[in-house]
Amino acid sequence: MSNGTRRPPQRRKRFDGPRSQLGGLLADLRTARGFTLRQVEEATGNAVSNAYLSQLEKGRVQQPSPNVLQRLAVVYAVPYESLMEKAGYLAPSDGDEARKHRRLSAFALDDLSAEEEAELLRYLAFIRSRKPAR
Repeated sequence: MSNGTRRPPQRRKRFDGPRSQLGGLLADLRTARGFTLRQVEEATGNAVSNAYLSQLEKGRVQQPSPNVLQRLAVVYAVPYESLMEKAGYLAPSDGDEARKHRRLSAFALDDLSAEEEAELLRYLAFIRSRKPAR
């Protein structure tokens, strides 16, 4: 601008789209475990950076590599197959009822709606926040 006035800085557009099912689940799992993004990065041996995890949770990255999902499954103590299903790599399993029940008892993912799953994780985070630190 030639008259000496300054143009206001341009703001970056904020991503306001819906979080993916996987992103929401990862965010809820991290919160339920009481981890920060940096703590997850450290727990994965720096294999999943906090910036990348943030992108996943916000739904900006829709389908991370299976290696990333495997690292996160270990850190969050959830079945790897469940994260693979949420990412779209595996079709939801309808097979072996005993296997399904075992997974359900480990982390009730299969029979819950997305809303129920999110509410369960929020409740778990609340319960864990009330426990005294060890």
